[in-house]
Amino acid sequence: MTSEILLREAEEIRDRVLSERRTLHQSPGTGFDIDETLAFVRKELADMGLQPVDCGRAGLVALVGGKKPGKVFLLRSDMDALPIREEADVEFASQNGRMHACGHDLHTAMLLGAARLLKAHEDEIEGTVKLMFQPAEEIFEGSHDMIEAGLLENPKVDAALMIHVMAGMPFPAGTVIVSSPGVSAPAADYFEIKVQGKGCHGSMPNTGVDPLTAAAHILIALQEIHARELALGDRAVLTIGNMNGGTAANVIPDLVTMGGSIRTFDEETRAFIKQRMAEIAEGTAKAFRAEAGVTFGSGCPTLVNDKELSRCCEIYAKELLGPEKAFSVEELNAMGGGSGSKTAGSEDFAYVSQEVPSVMLALAAGQPEKGYCYPQHHPMAKFDESVLPGGSAVYAYMALRWLEDHKE
Repeated sequence: MTSEILLREAEEIRDRVLSERRTLHQSPGTGFDIDETLAFVRKELADMGLQPVDCGRAGLVALVGGKKPGKVFLLRSDMDALPIREEADVEFASQNGRMHACGHDLHTAMLLGAARLLKAHEDEIEGTVKLMFQPAEEIFEGSHDMIEAGLLENPKVDAALMIHVMAGMPFPAGTVIVSSPGVSAPAADYFEIKVQGKGCHGSMPNTGVDPLTAAAHILIALQEIHARELALGDRAVLTIGNMNGGTAANVIPDLVTMGGSIRTFDEETRAFIKQRMAEIAEGTAKAFRAEAGVTFGSGCPTLVNDKELSRCCEIYAKELLGPEKAFSVEELNAMGGGSGSKTAGSEDFAYVSQEVPSVMLALAAGQPEKGYCYPQHHPMAKFDESVLPGGSAVYAYMALRWLEDHKE
């Protein structure tokens, strides 16, 4: 199938994909609690003649192709939203206190569109395309959960690809940017620090141990890791996002909790920061007669882009969209239009990239000068829906071309 035919067929299903995106947008779920979305996606896949199979706590997998022997190429979309009340001025806004502020509704609709395109040409597929619809990306748990449930087996996946829409990018809507080989998204770790003191009346602080004072000094001391303990090239961010303790103005509380996250681009730095966080929290608390402990919760490793797959996808994207709407990160950097191959946002597709050759593509979905000026995860975030048919075509074409180039 030629790129021209695929783009034309993608344009023919524009209204269907747009309708699906808006339906998904109006009834979002978060984490693994995505029952409405799951039921909708399952029905759409079944109506196409595919056989969706449950995978993990709230994931779906469907296969297209398999008529010819060959390799297996996985396409990923994420389905979960964020616990944000929507403020965007759109007629199909969510009303349930949750919001697709990261564009996962576009990903899901585009992959459903790609499924239709692939199903229509199933006899031509040189192998099998595995469609991955995952929950809980925002909490970095869905991809790992599906892998544990057998996502990458039966049939065994040989390569994988994801697309992420990006609002506020200075590129025409529909422009595709292929990640450079190597790490493109940092590892992420969420943590909680508990500081235990001894509560007392505010008028008699000498009779207690103030955990608020200890917590304040821990917060400041943690910033010294980045300022004085990491080398210039060790890119990392440590953020305290919340601090909670006490309920009355004249009472020193027993306990203070702090929550935050770390982003790092290599595993050694990741381990070092975790070690120093524990040492600093415990040592600082002890200096103020309190006790402290650090607990690390959900997280994900670095997302690694395979060299050969990245190069292939750069070629395929240019074939499909033309050189004016498809770029590698290296090209953008050479033209002065890029800011490096790494982003600060983490992505739990990283778990897949640690197991099989993988690549991440960015899809420009809204220029600031055209009103798409709010970033992802903002209650006013909006995305340019004109990218939907092209995004479906990109998903499908990447899989078709890679399987064709690697047929057995």
